[in-house]
Amino acid sequence: METLREFYERIKDCRKCPLAKGRTQVVFGVGSENADLMFIGEAPGYYEDQQGEPFVGAAGQLLDKLLASIGLTRNEVYIANIIKCRPPQNRDPLPEEVEACKPYLYKQIEMIAPKIICTLGNHATRVLLNKNVSISRVHGRKFGGNNYYIFPIYHPAAALHMRTNLSALEEDFLKLKEFLARGVEPPPKEPEQMGLF
Repeated sequence: METLREFYERIKDCRKCPLAKGRTQVVFGVGSENADLMFIGEAPGYYEDQQGEPFVGAAGQLLDKLLASIGLTRNEVYIANIIKCRPPQNRDPLPEEVEACKPYLYKQIEMIAPKIICTLGNHATRVLLNKNVSISRVHGRKFGGNNYYIFPIYHPAAALHMRTNLSALEEDFLKLKEFLARGVEPPPKEPEQMGLF
């Protein structure tokens, strides 16, 4: 069975979309291969592209602090992005870039088999829920239907830019802590829409 390292070696020279031309390296993911909790952001930024690891800038420092607030470290979770290459000037990923990278993300999810996926911000939440939703409407709620729950939260960068989002993000991490403390049973096979859509 293929390991995450072997999978990374297989895709690190990907040329499926034009983002390959401007990247320093593919930013694959980091953390525990056996994590129950996985965080998925949008795309690598400048520092991530330089270091080859997701969430290493200011947003990553905030994520580390929030993880510590619920008794976790980044070594105990798995952190990845929808897009594995940095978009120019940190622009939003284009739909064709998302489509090119999505199979890699879903393969990572399959290999790690987390119980909960925290989507960070609008882009990751829309991709994982496969719905055009706003993070302000769905953050801090859980959605099931696959072999894992999806728990959308604000992106740490949004909390750095707008302080009102920080308190919401901190509250969502407390909800996440309670959710983890109760023990996470597999979600029902039928999607739980929870009155949202």
